[in-house]
Amino acid sequence: MGLDMYLTGRRYLWGSNENDKAVADAIDKLDIGTNGMRVKGVECEAMYWRKANAIHGWIVDNVQGGEDDCKEYEVTTEQLQELVDACKRALADRENAAEILPPTSGFFFGGKELDDWYWENLQMTVDGLSKVLANPDLKDWDFFYQASW
Repeated sequence: MGLDMYLTGRRYLWGSNENDKAVADAIDKLDIGTNGMRVKGVECEAMYWRKANAIHGWIVDNVQGGEDDCKEYEVTTEQLQELVDACKRALADRENAAEILPPTSGFFFGGKELDDWYWENLQMTVDGLSKVLANPDLKDWDFFYQASW
């Protein structure tokens, strides 16, 4: 039990370009869509965090309008870049990191210390989201965040 956090990438397959058709054709070969059903989208886990409460707090404040309700929220690539930038600032200025990305308390959210877990979560976020944001093939994907505890 605890804070589990998911960033999901979704791509609706319009079928109007070669990439969409290639993806849909590859999935169709798996024989998933039986009885005339067509594959219309793809969903992937873009990031997963466990008890990264500072990241969660940032998303609640900057994406969810302060509502911490375990619902799914769309996250723009601009917001993801802002989160990466905040993580980089905190990593570069460890003395003021708690002001940049403060730990957030909650039901089994983990510790509020700026310990090894805190720094590892920030670096993991920078590394993971930077790959997602740098991938030109993901420019037409939509991203959604949801936490559960």
